[in-house]
Amino acid sequence: MVATPIGNLGDITLRALHVLEAVDGIACEDTRHSAPLLQQFGLHKKCLALHEHNEVEGAQTVIQRLSNNERWAYVSDAGTPGVSDPGARLVHEVQKAGYRVIPIPGASAVSCTISIAGSVMLNSEGRFQFLGFWPNKTKERDALIQDICNSRKTSIFFESPHHIRETLLLLTRVLEPNRQVLICRELTKKFEQIAALEAGKVGQWLDDAESLKGEFVIVVAGRQANTEEAPEHSTLLMWANALSPFLGSKEIATVLSKALGLPKKEAYQIALDSKATNEEK
Repeated sequence: MVATPIGNLGDITLRALHVLEAVDGIACEDTRHSAPLLQQFGLHKKCLALHEHNEVEGAQTVIQRLSNNERWAYVSDAGTPGVSDPGARLVHEVQKAGYRVIPIPGASAVSCTISIAGSVMLNSEGRFQFLGFWPNKTKERDALIQDICNSRKTSIFFESPHHIRETLLLLTRVLEPNRQVLICRELTKKFEQIAALEAGKVGQWLDDAESLKGEFVIVVAGRQANTEEAPEHSTLLMWANALSPFLGSKEIATVLSKALGLPKKEAYQIALDSKATNEEK
């Protein structure tokens, strides 16, 4: 599974070029899209179209080739296969058939954006949730908005130029005005644009934008916890793990309950979870 550039061809890795040169054939999400990349680096291989509409059938063709002792690679249109791109079904079928699948890392719009998120990532301590492409159906969209508003993790998603204005304006109506937002357009390409701003200023940014063409990646900071809000389960478990060598489950539950104001039943369950985790280790 070979990651390819998301815009700038200079982001291809040496390992990716070596693999694409060494394999017997390349399955592509779109052979027409991949052709310029292969031509740029002088790669002349037999190619097979394998996309979301024929992924299972295409996987069987790849498996047949592998059974003939051939080596094959897969590339999606841009970035890392399987990340909001075809690839997962192919990997599943190939592994089920008993063949090894090797990841060839490289460009990804997700990791690229997170690396420059800065202030948008600070409150979530490096944790984030990737939500894929923004949904068009109202029910799915409303559920996603609720998730973004309530989550203490940073949220990242993709959006097309056709709906970016509508989506960003919707976010400004539901987010706190001071929630941090990162807007990335055409990452790694000639007209790359990156803007970090508060949700309350997104409307003005849209009015001033010279262009809304190209692919967008949006990052929304996680919700800040209230001072009276109980810590998340992972944080509570960390406290319980620290106490576990010295106290029993009931004593740990008592400490958590009194120090953090947790209900006794919840505190005791945290203590039990901690003990179970330590026993597994």
